[in-house]
Amino acid sequence: MSSISQYRPYPLFILALAVILSMPVVVVLAHVFVPSGDIWQHLSSTVLPDYIRNSLLLMLGVAIGTLLIGVTAAWLTTMCQFPGRSVFEWALLLPMAMPAYIIAYTYTGMLDFAGPVQMTLREWFGWQYGEYWFPQIRSLNGAVAMLTLVLYPYVYLLSRAASVSYTHLTLPTIYSV
Repeated sequence: MSSISQYRPYPLFILALAVILSMPVVVVLAHVFVPSGDIWQHLSSTVLPDYIRNSLLLMLGVAIGTLLIGVTAAWLTTMCQFPGRSVFEWALLLPMAMPAYIIAYTYTGMLDFAGPVQMTLREWFGWQYGEYWFPQIRSLNGAVAMLTLVLYPYVYLLSRAASVSYTHLTLPTIYSV
């Protein structure tokens, strides 16, 4: 066989495609380190501390929320027998079937001031604007809640798989004590 017959164009095509697709990221990263006057000083003295604080709080809140909901739901559906358990086993995965931005827009539209939930509450109880308290969906806490509700199924799925695979090993040990 000659070396020409062993030549495969696919790796070169894939490499070229990867280089082309990574160019926007490379350009953005390259411009981060280019001095551009007082922009970084202005950002750090005005909004950057708030952005960093909000990002860390969002990350911490979503991590705690997804762990609490995902691990608790996995443990309950694995270890406990209750009516409807088989329905919960697959229903807890339903948020994975819809993109996160659609869930966020849907909840925001439903829970906002002009949404059906608050409009129905105002109609039923005769409330006017400012006479009742309703959690703000367009806030840090709202973002934490929405991201938690979108991301907990991933933790649930991993926790449930781990629980199911190790239950047969740990339960006999627990019951023997």
